[in-house]
Amino acid sequence: MKIAGIEIKGITADSKKVRKGFVFVAIKGNRQDGSVFINEAIANGASAVVVEKKPVKIIIPQEIKLVLVNDCREFLAKEVSKFYGSASNKLKIAGITGTNGKTTIAYLIEALANESGASSGVIGTINYRFPGKTVVAKNTTPGSEELQKLLAQMLARRVKYCALEVSSHALDQDRVAGINFSRAIFTNLTQDHLDYHKNLENYFSAKAKLFGSLVPSSVAIINNDDKYACRIKRLTPAKIITYGIKNRSTVMASDIDFRMQATEFTLIAPKIKLRIKTNLTGRYNIYNILAAIAWGISERLKITDIKSAIEKFKNVPGRLERISSKQGYAVFVDYAHTPDALFNVISTLRSLVKGRIVVVFGCGGERDKLKRPEMGKIVTELADYAILTSDNPRSENPGQIIDDICAGIVKDNYCLIVERAQAIRKGLALIKKEDCLLIAGKGHENYQILKNKVLNFSDRKVAQECLKLMK
Repeated sequence: MKIAGIEIKGITADSKKVRKGFVFVAIKGNRQDGSVFINEAIANGASAVVVEKKPVKIIIPQEIKLVLVNDCREFLAKEVSKFYGSASNKLKIAGITGTNGKTTIAYLIEALANESGASSGVIGTINYRFPGKTVVAKNTTPGSEELQKLLAQMLARRVKYCALEVSSHALDQDRVAGINFSRAIFTNLTQDHLDYHKNLENYFSAKAKLFGSLVPSSVAIINNDDKYACRIKRLTPAKIITYGIKNRSTVMASDIDFRMQATEFTLIAPKIKLRIKTNLTGRYNIYNILAAIAWGISERLKITDIKSAIEKFKNVPGRLERISSKQGYAVFVDYAHTPDALFNVISTLRSLVKGRIVVVFGCGGERDKLKRPEMGKIVTELADYAILTSDNPRSENPGQIIDDICAGIVKDNYCLIVERAQAIRKGLALIKKEDCLLIAGKGHENYQILKNKVLNFSDRKVAQECLKLMK
């Protein structure tokens, strides 16, 4: 492969990864400008340096090619795609974006693909996986270099379908530029990540980039009950399939029967009407299932395979995951870390639990502070009792984060326990047989970030260990 007439051996934005014959792309990040690492990249063997502005204080040797581009992030994403053989042109990639539901839909798509006999891969919040490889996820959507390498590896392993969770950060930073999406799924849009996007309109614009970039032969699968659906439909050139429960849609669910252990509903789609039973519960999970079914229908999978996959599907790690106990207590761990997600999961449990609902939760540090008081209000309004605790405080003071949460609370049905394991123990001590404990915010995560330390911590393991000690 050539860039600016030079045969290259690699392309990267990390100066430490540069080797002889590589191209170094100097990306300006939120904290550091890649231009300050140009000398290191050259010392490591870079043949060319890509920048948006010609460096003033750095002398580029004559033998090093200097390439000026309008956008280094977009350039890197598109060129690294070419370097790895444009794998997305040969894979069938479903990009899933929205505030909530991405991970569950990715798992469901994987299940549908596997049931149909096709090999599949998933790149998302929990991990990046395909037959023969599983990597713990660092970000919901990896950087363009890692992403394109993963896609190339999937292609080499004869993967047909890839479910790719696409975060708003990834879209804003052009990590997925150069990817040919055969399908794109819009779940919903509610408040999140305003620490980065500043306002909801910017957040929407980032999500919308995925649909505006589709080609006419692609399919946009849109939640027709979300208030942003009409805007998404107007801006995409792709074919449109809608799904929903309330508004008339291509794929719908009716006659929904919610139970603690399972849910049944009637699936209605073109030339299809059948009853489906699922182990998942909650109205939001019906939306997730409908999105996956719409994907399966768009890919012309057999409806018998779709139904079978949905009915066999057990659960997603950390998504309303029940922790088994000899006492028979209803204890759930859920990743809900946005106002909308908390509202949905507590509302779901409220309709199913006979006794009290106790919630243990906190908010992450260095993240959207505006959602903290709103989450405090939601939990104390919907649950019977709340235990406010630490989540991933990062560099922030855990006590200050809890104070921010308390600013939205008007009731007195809560207590403060900063240490998370202690808060979980307190929650378990409060519940009785017909009650429910929800441990929210961290879900599948097996770590806790305190200042500059990453500690081993799992809500699931802590709850399991506490339950073993209880009579």
